[in-house]
Formats: sequence, structure tokens, C-alpha cells
Amino acid sequence: MQRALVLGGGGVTGVAWELGLLAGLVERGVPVTEADLVVGTSAGSVVGAQVCSGLPLERFYGEQLAPPSGELAARLGFATLARMVWAGGRTRDAVRSRARIGAMALAARTPSEASRRAVIEARLPAREWPARRLLVTAVDASTGEFVVFDSDSGVSLVDAVGASCAVPGVWPPVTVGARRYVDGGMRSAVNADLAAGAQGVLVVAPTSGAFGPMPRLAAQVAELRRTGARVVVVTPDAAARRAIGRNVLDPARRAGSARAGRAQAGVVVDEVAALWA
Repeated sequence: MQRALVLGGGGVTGVAWELGLLAGLVERGVPVTEADLVVGTSAGSVVGAQVCSGLPLERFYGEQLAPPSGELAARLGFATLARMVWAGGRTRDAVRSRARIGAMALAARTPSEASRRAVIEARLPAREWPARRLLVTAVDASTGEFVVFDSDSGVSLVDAVGASCAVPGVWPPVTVGARRYVDGGMRSAVNADLAAGAQGVLVVAPTSGAFGPMPRLAAQVAELRRTGARVVVVTPDAAARRAIGRNVLDPARRAGSARAGRAQAGVVVDEVAALWA
């Protein structure tokens, strides 16, 4: 496997910024959307499915500039974050930490699964798993088990992406059979270690924070490099952070975040092009 594209979590503004960045790189002649492996976590699962859909990337970028009429308004506020950290940060056992966060998610009052699923469906006009290798991350809300969905998992692409985007305390856990799943970002905001074996890895990470026993992105990148991979990590620059703002779930900030990502592509294009070549 030569090249991997790893897309991290970051809410609706993360989706927009990632799409802007990728569109800007492709526009400048770097075909990052042709990666052999795409890994998507939370917001990155949406972008990963779109990248692998075979539909033009400009279509998805353009959607970020339109009024966000199909999105549900939400806020990832301090109280929700504090509950998440309190639930998951009181143990050094990573699986137990995620199970505690899952219990919080199962007990939370949220919009219905059906209403949230409609949002995910609207983001994915191509709803079949692609021929290209796409990995979508999630966490079993009851056991804390880290789960990676792919075309062989028996789980629909819509359910896999919905599960990966199910922010605890904000969106409902996604039911798949007898299990319920929450955001893959509860294991790692990026899950870059799933790109092990690739020669070149582009990590696009709207957020990279961690708490409790979560693996840190820096450690994942160091391990990839130790095993011989060339890795480039792109995170939002100052202009993008201003565009994203404090609430990554605010649909009103999509357009500004997308434009900021596209502008940032001009800054990182040489580094990414060298990796991709």
C-alpha cells in the first residue's frame, strides 16, 4: 500500500475545512483523493465517504457554501465536554474509559435516531461502500470496544458513518443490530495508526486533542514514522481556527471554514505534493 489519507474528527466545521483543504490541493495538482486507503473518524468519515464516492469533490465543497438547511443545530458546549472528560478520564483503562463515555451517551437526551440518520443520508448521495478501501471508526457504547467498519463488516455505509459521527451527549448512539455505537473519536480524534503499512500518510486533523487514556496523535505519527512511513500532518492554521470558531457543530460556520481550508491548501501544497509524489 503506497498512500493513505487519514481524516480526523471535528464536527460540521471539520467536514467543511477538510473538504476545502482537499479541494484546494486537488485544484493545485495534488491528487490526494486518489489514496489507496482512506481512514475516516467522525467528521472524517463523512469526508472519506464523499472522497471515495466517485462524485466530483467540487460538488461536496460547493454544498458547504450553501445555506445549511439540512443540518440540525447543536452545540458542543463546556458542560457536555466536562461530562465527557469526567466520564472517561477517571481511569487509565482505555476500554473502560470509552464504556463510561458510552454509558453517558446512552443516558443522554438527544434528537431521535431517525432525524439524525436523515442528516447523514443527505451528506452521502452515494450510499454503497466504495470499491476503494475505506475504514470508518466507531465505539461500542456498552462495552467500549473500538470498532472499524469497512465494506466487509456487514454494516451499511450510512449506519457506519452515522455511528462514527454520534458525538456522546449531543447525538444519539446509532443502533446496528443489537448493538449501539458512538463517535470513533472517543478512541482517538484521528486514529492515524490505522494507516500502518502505508508508505506515505497524509493526516488531515481539524482537532487532535486527547484526554484520559486516549492515544495521542503525536504518538501515532511517531510510530508510523518509526516503521518507515513518510507522514505529513495538516491542522487548521490561525485563519481557519478563527473561521471554525468555538462551536464545531455550528452549521452557520461551514462556509467560512470551507473557504479557510481551501486557502490553507496554498500554504501546505508543496509539503503535501512532495509526500504524494
